[in-house]
Amino acid sequence: MATVLEKIATHVVSRRQFSEHAATLAQQAIVDTIGCTIAGVTDLAPRSVAAAFSKEIGSNGASALFTGGRASPSVAALVNGTAAHCLDFDDNFHPARAHASAVLVPALLAIASADSAISGNQLTRAYLAGLEAQATVGFGVNPSHYNRGWHGTSTVGCIGAAAGVAVLLGLDDTRVAQAMSIAVSLASGPKGQFGTSVKPLHAGIAARNAVEAACFAQAGMTGRLDILEGGQGFRDLFGGAEATGWDALSLDETHIIETRGLVTKLHPCCASTHRVIDAALDLQMEHGFSLDDVQRIETKVGRSAVDNLAYPDPADEMQARFSMQYCLVAALNQGRLSLADFTREAIFRPDIRRHMPKVTMTAYSAEKERGVDRIAHQVTVTLVDGRALWRERLHARGSLEDPIAEAERKSKFIDCLNWAGTADDGLYTALASLGRAHSVENALRQFQRDGGNVER
Repeated sequence: MATVLEKIATHVVSRRQFSEHAATLAQQAIVDTIGCTIAGVTDLAPRSVAAAFSKEIGSNGASALFTGGRASPSVAALVNGTAAHCLDFDDNFHPARAHASAVLVPALLAIASADSAISGNQLTRAYLAGLEAQATVGFGVNPSHYNRGWHGTSTVGCIGAAAGVAVLLGLDDTRVAQAMSIAVSLASGPKGQFGTSVKPLHAGIAARNAVEAACFAQAGMTGRLDILEGGQGFRDLFGGAEATGWDALSLDETHIIETRGLVTKLHPCCASTHRVIDAALDLQMEHGFSLDDVQRIETKVGRSAVDNLAYPDPADEMQARFSMQYCLVAALNQGRLSLADFTREAIFRPDIRRHMPKVTMTAYSAEKERGVDRIAHQVTVTLVDGRALWRERLHARGSLEDPIAEAERKSKFIDCLNWAGTADDGLYTALASLGRAHSVENALRQFQRDGGNVER
């Protein structure tokens, strides 16, 4: 009987045709991630990683770095993955409980920018293969894996991205399965690092590990093919007794990106805040209140969200991204959140701080969450005039269930460029055609010549 890894590998290798909708969604995710990466290049986390490997970065390396120069595919994936995730503006993928694209896109571009023969169509196919592999691995261990404190981006993300890289390298299903098996031994990352610069480093490490796992498999290294479900394997160690496993797994003809989709972030902060923020902004739009009109704000979220949002009184901009109190008050103060809200100066604004004690956060009980794939997040805004306004959201804006318009996608991308101090110069339009490029590597070099920010 085929193992879970063999089933995944056979499925993603044999799937060579995708609907136009699936391809469009994949290409949108790739462009969105590139925008987030460009915005992130000035952050301390990717600059620290690039500095740590400065002797390996120059003008003649194989793969392009968004922070500047070229390096080996491993180093490029590490630096670019850290940059993609450092502002927490990159997308979410609920089936994997991961920031799927912040691992996948840097890993795939590390390979594609080193080989002029790789086309945009091949990049898209590899992205969809890696995303489906992430979803399938996550199927057997979540939500217990995530609730136990593992950062799915650096665990499930790494294993699934290894499949995507292996597909991009043209490996057969046997080698794709081996790449994922090897990646299981590289997967790591505790959520206890949330609110520190190590959190985005998790995405960079996962991208690097995905590249290296695929290269190890290409070179002939082998591991156990039942390492997901077998004894002392991924499910046992990372999921625990509550992990459901893969007995009910069904690999459907319709791609997961069409049935579950990604969530394109509109707020550059932890996704655990987003549904509450969107619900509160809905109420504010409907009732027209200001923060001075508010007596208290009560939020109710999943248990893992409470664990993630560990900073009610954030001391720096990274902690602020993981503070329900700061993110919610800042959003209500101006009707939106932007990258500019997450600077050292911005987080200590007196007009924000004086309202933050009004916000409380509680979690659903374990019994209420048990057996539920996704639970709605709630907000109750009590006004000084005595009115209590309530709203809940099961899905955030930017999800498949509440999609954003193309104009909003472009606006976010331009915001990312502006944050990095880079002019647009048609970069968004050019990247939108990356999926049709004859050579991803040549296209990326063209962006550089045209003023893009692939290499600074």
